[in-house]
Amino acid sequence: MKTLTYVDALNVAISAVTDADVVAKLTALRDQTAKRNSADRKPTKAQVANEGLKAVVLSVLTAEPATVSDIMTRSDELTALSNQKVSALVNALVKEGKALKVPDGRKSTFCIA
Repeated sequence: MKTLTYVDALNVAISAVTDADVVAKLTALRDQTAKRNSADRKPTKAQVANEGLKAVVLSVLTAEPATVSDIMTRSDELTALSNQKVSALVNALVKEGKALKVPDGRKSTFCIA
């Protein structure tokens, strides 16, 4: 079942209402909501910083699988970060298809794709 969004709900309301003034208000509200939800926003400071850090992580990844702790020791820039932060960066690279997650028993290891 598809999730009903505000834009979808406003489209249904616009089609059900006959009063021209109400239709105009609902159309303006729908356009505002669609504009706010559009994907053409610029990235936040944190997202820009994370892109730089992901590049560092990608540069230290090798074909040999390594744990997040091992990856952190390969770069001074990553050593300053927390284990959770580096793990999140590596998992983001996995989602982008630039790295591979290799399950190794209870721990996960990562290598370059």
